[in-house]
Amino acid sequence: MQLNTYQKTALATVGATIFLIFVGGLVRAAGAGLGCPDWPRCFGLWIPPVSLEGLPAGFDAEQFNVYKTWTEYINRLIGVLVGLLIIATSLQSLRYRKSRPEVTIASFAALVLVIFQGWLGGMVVRSGLSTGIITIHMIVAMIILVTLIYAVYRAMAERFRIEIDPGTRKTLLWVTGILLLITLLQIGIGTQVREAIDVISRSGMYPDRSNWLDQAGLVDDIHRTTSWLVLIASGFLIWTVRRKTQSLLLGKLSVLILALVLMQVFIGVVLAYAGMPPAFQVLHLGFSSFLICAQFVFLMTVKG
Repeated sequence: MQLNTYQKTALATVGATIFLIFVGGLVRAAGAGLGCPDWPRCFGLWIPPVSLEGLPAGFDAEQFNVYKTWTEYINRLIGVLVGLLIIATSLQSLRYRKSRPEVTIASFAALVLVIFQGWLGGMVVRSGLSTGIITIHMIVAMIILVTLIYAVYRAMAERFRIEIDPGTRKTLLWVTGILLLITLLQIGIGTQVREAIDVISRSGMYPDRSNWLDQAGLVDDIHRTTSWLVLIASGFLIWTVRRKTQSLLLGKLSVLILALVLMQVFIGVVLAYAGMPPAFQVLHLGFSSFLICAQFVFLMTVKG
């Protein structure tokens, strides 16, 4: 069965949104959040300078770092692209307004959220990278992603139909729901760890990155402990699927979920014991979006 225009556009939008989350992680890990000190322009220009000589009057030369400026600027350009894709997705969703109104509602909800996200991006810059606003910015990105996935799933529901008995369906709904809640809790705690790291890094008291997590204190200990709950719940999910169903789709999704969790645990170990390499910070955030996607698709597939 071929994909229609809406499905193709929506899937491209989901992919672009995940990519933007990775890029946002790169901006944060590179310390490029204020690479453009103003909003919506960058150093008062729609296209930022590529050298100090091109810096407009009125801006402090010490603020300009060509690599950080263009990292943040590219992040903004990708954000604009995602916004345009969501507009296209919303317009295409009108074809479902009578047959599957939830697709249209979710698509336009994503559009409203991305407009709010754009405004929030400006607030991040104007606040001087307030850790609380950055965290909200990331959470809204995840909500946009889940909203888009819901819309795509409802538009392609016939591709995900499975046959399982009511008892097994109920069990899997409970297991997956609990796993998703624990994962969201883990991501929430992770944002608190990230906030603590931001404060520690800006203080200048600990120039050695390998000491940052040690200074994060209890919140990092909780984050590490909760990761075991996610791992155990993911293992129980795959055990339940193999024991109670013959669904190839659920089997593949459960394996994907466990693989992503194991990858996150590995990345977490590298961050903890290898001095928090920036590349792994980006991967840690990016793979969390993949994990939420996989769990949410699994939940929707079981629910039917």
